[in-house]
Amino acid sequence: MMSFQDDFTWGVATSSFQIEGATRTDGRGPSIWDTFCATPGKVANGDNGDIACDHYNMFDEDIRIMQEMGVQSYRFSLAWPRMFPNGDAVREERGFDFYNRLIDALLEAGIKPLATLYHWDLPQPLQDKGGWANREIVGAFKDYVTACAEAFGDRVIDWVTINEPWCVSWLGYMNGVHAPGVKSLDDAIAAAHHTALAHAEAVRAIRAVQPLARAGASLNMTNYVILNPEDAEVVEAAALMDSHVNRWWIEAQLTGHYPQNLVEEYGERLARVFLPGDEALLKIDAELLGVNYYNDSFLASPRINDVSLLAKGLFPFNQRVNDTPPAPHTDMGWPITPDGIYNLLMRIHRDYPTVGEIAITENGAAFDDGPDANGIVNDARRVEYFKSHIYNVLRAVSEGSALRSYYAWSLLDNFEWAEGYDKRFGLVHVDFETLKRTPKESAKTYAAIIATNGAMVAS
Repeated sequence: MMSFQDDFTWGVATSSFQIEGATRTDGRGPSIWDTFCATPGKVANGDNGDIACDHYNMFDEDIRIMQEMGVQSYRFSLAWPRMFPNGDAVREERGFDFYNRLIDALLEAGIKPLATLYHWDLPQPLQDKGGWANREIVGAFKDYVTACAEAFGDRVIDWVTINEPWCVSWLGYMNGVHAPGVKSLDDAIAAAHHTALAHAEAVRAIRAVQPLARAGASLNMTNYVILNPEDAEVVEAAALMDSHVNRWWIEAQLTGHYPQNLVEEYGERLARVFLPGDEALLKIDAELLGVNYYNDSFLASPRINDVSLLAKGLFPFNQRVNDTPPAPHTDMGWPITPDGIYNLLMRIHRDYPTVGEIAITENGAAFDDGPDANGIVNDARRVEYFKSHIYNVLRAVSEGSALRSYYAWSLLDNFEWAEGYDKRFGLVHVDFETLKRTPKESAKTYAAIIATNGAMVAS
């Protein structure tokens, strides 16, 4: 009989810009996402995060909902511009006070906090200096992390340094679909390197303040399924995409080096920003590895001829849209591939046995189900998504994966970045006019999974 460990942790996840709102409250400074939202044509419907779910004022209700679900841990993110509005050393104590109240309320409710230090809301003044493409960001991030560890490290043991640095680097600085909306290959490669350096420096900074803390990055990862394996160019493309998305940050922290095929592909662009001594700075024995998994990716044609993959644009675009994936899809157009989470966890177990404890820090699906006449949100597709994925998580754990926690994305329907409020990932439905919260059927199912420590999906 497969089973989770008795101390397996069940959680839910959110991020600051997606739920907090209060973007001009208590001294918070502008972030790159405030600027991006204010730029016409960047976000669906012209939506913004000014109110979002108003978690800033309603977190007590959200914690109560988590309690009712039996949630054991809450992954949230700290908003850098709420505590350091200009991204410099000048503190905004009201921002620190908010997170102190949130953390204390979680602990009083018996819910363990997992704090993400960076979930994309960079202070705009730092972007004005080049953001993640400017190496100075590494030092600025280290100082910010140190301040957070000093303020909250007496109560927060587990930390995520950077959420999805691939998205930070490539969606933000190459194809520009995310803030800050830059389109520069040089900037994207620099950002990819600087996020890896910043992750390692953040782990060191946290340990310097709280030696018993545990920290790691959360990486968006996928499996590349080759639909045309006899085509050598497709195989090459898959290897490059795997290095580009899956291997870059893991191998940087384990070895101090990046995958050789990408070192060759990026060439002088990477050499210009990879300075002497960076190998030692990159390498860090982080205690945690966060994995954000939503779906597998499918490759049938490389779309190249006699030019490089980069120049042709095969990547660094969204790894989920290289070829038409098989049905069924979520509202994001992503395929539903529950066995992929098992395959990915076993790949990590096989290829990277020293990464430390693993957490699924995001896993979920977007479906636009609202309350019926009786106020019930019957989101049967999301229920099945979670049950099938958690079953495959259980398979991996039973076969030796170092996975010890699972965080459903997301607690609440929220601001879904460039998609605005059109895409709903929440276990809890949010009416964005009234801000009323309504737990969906998926929330009830997840509560049952937690209550049985996953036993209800075991068969």
